[in-house]
Amino acid sequence: MAAGPSAAGLADVQGSDGPPCECRLPDCTVLDCPILVVDDTAFNRALIGAILAEAGFRRVSFAAGGPEALAMIEAALPDLLILDIMMPGMDGFEVCRRLRAMPETADLPILVQTALSSGEDRNRAFAAGTTDLVSKPLERTELLARVRVHLEDRLLIRRLQTYRARVEAELSIARSMHEHLLPTPAQSAVAAAAAGCRLRAHSVISPHLGGDLWGLLPLGRRRFGVYLLNVAGRGVSAALNAFRLHTLLQELGPVHGEDAAALLTALNDRAAGLLALGEKATMTYGVVDGEAGRFIHASADGAPPMILGNDGGPAFGSATGLPIGIVPGTRYRSEAMTLPRGGVLALYSVAVLEALDAGGTGIGLGWMIARAVAEGEGFDAVVRSLGFALGQVSGDDHTLLWIEREAAG
Repeated sequence: MAAGPSAAGLADVQGSDGPPCECRLPDCTVLDCPILVVDDTAFNRALIGAILAEAGFRRVSFAAGGPEALAMIEAALPDLLILDIMMPGMDGFEVCRRLRAMPETADLPILVQTALSSGEDRNRAFAAGTTDLVSKPLERTELLARVRVHLEDRLLIRRLQTYRARVEAELSIARSMHEHLLPTPAQSAVAAAAAGCRLRAHSVISPHLGGDLWGLLPLGRRRFGVYLLNVAGRGVSAALNAFRLHTLLQELGPVHGEDAAALLTALNDRAAGLLALGEKATMTYGVVDGEAGRFIHASADGAPPMILGNDGGPAFGSATGLPIGIVPGTRYRSEAMTLPRGGVLALYSVAVLEALDAGGTGIGLGWMIARAVAEGEGFDAVVRSLGFALGQVSGDDHTLLWIEREAAG
C-alpha cells in the first residue's frame, strides 16, 4: 500500500484552511466512510490525503496504480474511489471498466481527477463508468464538495436499501401469515363434500400484499358458510386489517353463521370500532345448502354472486349493502338463490370483475364460465381463460371460488 501523508505536513497546500465539514446526514457519518485514493504520483496522493484529513475524513487509503487499487478494493470495498485517469500500465479508464463489470462494485462512486479538457475525453471517461469528474489542478473546495455529495448519496442509498430489505422481510412474513389463513384444498374438500358439493379455489396474493381473503364456516346438516372478503388498500396495513376481520369472523361464525345478514351486521358493528377512519372492506357471505339446493347470502358491496344452472344462462345475486366498517348500525338483508343439481356457484373478488368488464355487471365472467361448462372443461378452463385478464391486475389480489353441486343426490 502506498504511504499516505499527514495533514500537518501539508497544511498550507492548495488552500487547506477553510470551513469544517458540513454534512446533510446527522453526526457527520460521512467522515467515517472509507475512501481510496489512486494516483501514480506520490505528491498528488499526499495533496489529496492532506485535504481530506484536514476536513476530518478519518479512513483514507492510498494506491499507486490500477492493479494495487483493484486488489485493495477486493479485500475491502471503499465507499468512494478518487481515481487518476492518466496512469502508466493500467489507466483509470481500465480500472473503471473492470469495476463496473463486477456486481459488487457496479454502483461504487468513482470520482475521477483529470486534466483532460476535451469533450471527447470526458465522454470517454463517463462511458467507462466514471461517476463524476474533478479537474486538475485540484481545488480544495470543489474536491471536498464532490466528495461529500457522493458519500452522502452513498449512505442515503444504503439506508434506503436497508429499509427496503426490512420492508420486504415484513411483507414476506405477512404474506406467509395470509397464505396460512386460507383454507387448504383438503379442508375445502371436506366442508364441500358434507353438503354434496365440490369446491375449488383460485386465489392470488399480491407481492405487495392486499386485503383479499376467503374462508369457510362448517355448519352441519349438509351446509357450510363461505365468505369472500376484500379490505381496501395494499401493503401490511391492508393485510393486518384482513387478519383482524378474519379473527372476528371466527368469533362471530358460531353465533351468526346460520344467518348471512346477521353475520354481516354483527361484523360491521364490531369492525366500525376497529378500523380507522376511511378504512373499509367489501364482503359477501352466504350459506350453501346442499340439501335444499340454495345459496342464501348477504353482501357488503361485494361482487355479485353468480349461479350457472343447467339452462346455460348465468343468474346474479345482489351486491347492494354498504361496505363493512363505514356506518355502525347498518343492517344487511339476505337473498336466496337456487343452486340446482349440477349447477355452479361462482364467487369472485372485485379485481376479477373489474378485469373482465368495466361495467361491473359480471356478465363477461358469467358467459366465460357458461362457455367453459358447456364445453365440458369446467374450472380449469375458466382459470386459463382468465389468465390474460387477471394478468392486467397482477398488482392486486384476486380470488375465484367455484362451487359445484353434485348432479345426483
